[in-house]
Amino acid sequence: MSTRKERGLAIAAACKIEKQSRNRYLVPSQSKAGSRYVVEPTYPCCDCPDFQEHGDTCKHLFAVFHLIETEKNADGSVTETQTLTVIKKKTYQQPDWTKYNLSQTTEKKWFLSLLADLCSAIPEPERKNQRGRPILARDAVYAAVYKVYSGFSARRFTTDLEAAKDAGHISQAPHFNSVLNVLDSEEATPILTDLITKSASPLRAVETEFAVDSTGFSGSRYIQWIDKKYGQPKKEVAWTKAHVICGTRTNVITNASILAEKAADAPQLPGLVKKTAETFTVKEVTGDKAYTSQANFNAVDSVGGTLYAAFKATATGSIGGLFEKMFHLFSIDKEAYQQHYHRRSMIESTFSMVKRKFGDSLRAKTDLAMKNETLAKFVCHNICCVVAAIYERGIDPTFLGLAKDDEPRTIIRFPGCTTDDGPAQ
Repeated sequence: MSTRKERGLAIAAACKIEKQSRNRYLVPSQSKAGSRYVVEPTYPCCDCPDFQEHGDTCKHLFAVFHLIETEKNADGSVTETQTLTVIKKKTYQQPDWTKYNLSQTTEKKWFLSLLADLCSAIPEPERKNQRGRPILARDAVYAAVYKVYSGFSARRFTTDLEAAKDAGHISQAPHFNSVLNVLDSEEATPILTDLITKSASPLRAVETEFAVDSTGFSGSRYIQWIDKKYGQPKKEVAWTKAHVICGTRTNVITNASILAEKAADAPQLPGLVKKTAETFTVKEVTGDKAYTSQANFNAVDSVGGTLYAAFKATATGSIGGLFEKMFHLFSIDKEAYQQHYHRRSMIESTFSMVKRKFGDSLRAKTDLAMKNETLAKFVCHNICCVVAAIYERGIDPTFLGLAKDDEPRTIIRFPGCTTDDGPAQ
């Protein structure tokens, strides 16, 4: 018998559990005198910190389960209920493996063409008194993003870059040092940020519900300092913090920003949502407790959506406005609220997809290069999501500017992306 179950039986034996409705019980708290937790055994859920953090059956749920299983009648007899299920096993729909396999086996071929189309709209900067042969901006950015996709070092990546040149995706193959210089340039940051938005745009007809959160990517260098109080040397690995908003159906990242390591999460939501709303229809946004603020509820409402954020245990709703409205909705019908809120878990899946495929660490050494490498990972992830959606979600390639299977394959036409020679083959 688990510790939680033992404590639950002790609560059922020693405390008075109040039944408010058919599926709602109030269970006294053992640690906070006078406090009671709302338990819904059918769902099942409990608003105690233990259940909210771990999602497992807590002692309060066990207490209610025991109360239901052994219910004393007025005449003193006992009714035993044997059909109660503590936790229902969830089943999930399996993917169409044929379509999934096609998207995976042809992903790199699609990736090279789609990336070329994305980079085709990058404007060429004005060059003055520059020595040597200039590299086209679109070729430089293509090489930098493709390097991140390959996972190779800049030197070992040279062969792939030559193959991309032979295939006509770029006009020239930059030197490996030039590829590294792109990632370490300030001009690359707004370009890569814009590519994230453009690479997500083919899925604008699919995504209307979004999730927001932040994550970190560790670097390859350490920061050292001397502790002032004890005079001891200390060090920690350098890392970047990415603030991201993604769709909850395809896991595509619609916008991202890389800020200081200690930057708070809540102030970033309005900007992420506003930028997403320029391309997508925003109906819902979900976020954890860090994003629960009046400003964030208003920001999502201003673009026509609703923010479903988790509330802290100390929240009362007395602030008024949309905060109070959503807090009362959360308090009155928690089950319905959580059905919306639980879509937030999809952004954790998105982070897992990016890190498992493109790595959770960065090769770059400088802060600027680490920031740009992180953005490049998101561009790579988005292109892969588009490729998967073509096969798995029935997106019509012809609608997106692609030729039929029996014709020479061209590339998806991203908004604003055109080439003088027409689409790359």
